[in-house]
Amino acid sequence: MAKSVNRSASSGRFVSRATVARWPGKTTTERVGSGTSNSRAVTRSATSGQFVTTATGRRNPGGTITQKV
Repeated sequence: MAKSVNRSASSGRFVSRATVARWPGKTTTERVGSGTSNSRAVTRSATSGQFVTTATGRRNPGGTITQKV
């Protein structure tokens, strides 16, 4: 069963729900565990959750996150 975890977009470290509430534009919530294939790397905007290009992720590392889906 998949569960949700929160990460800092700038460091990639796990953060608490309180941190997400304080800085929603600098964190992301993702699903992990069984039920997720986690085989392909994608880049997302931490603010909107929208997929962005790899080049955008390189230009804005503090506001994007790379994850496996």
